[in-house]
Amino acid sequence: MRKGNIFEIEGTWFPAGRRTRVMLGENGAINGEYFCQGYVVIEPGGAIPVHAHPTVESYTILRGQGEMTVEGERQVLHAGDFVYMAGGEQHGLRNTGSEELHMMFVYAPKMVADHWAQELDGTLS
Repeated sequence: MRKGNIFEIEGTWFPAGRRTRVMLGENGAINGEYFCQGYVVIEPGGAIPVHAHPTVESYTILRGQGEMTVEGERQVLHAGDFVYMAGGEQHGLRNTGSEELHMMFVYAPKMVADHWAQELDGTLS
């Protein structure tokens, strides 16, 4: 059995106002075999900037509220909502609430998402 704890993963702070903790995946606490899974906390006003990648992905909102954009379509999401994005679809999530937004993502196949490096070097905001 390989076990971990989300809250023991330091994660990465992104300038867009969020901390991403990768649980399973190439850059995760455990190197999962087929997919990547992570836990994200987005500060009020913070975001996952609109981006695209070849992998399929899902976001599940655990706490808080936000506005999700997929291929230009915007919808408000609340705790319990989940969204599926096909590979190549432009998508992003902004915390529109007054408290932290907690969400889980899963994407496959596993890889290190290009947009993370772009955000950290300031070319994606």
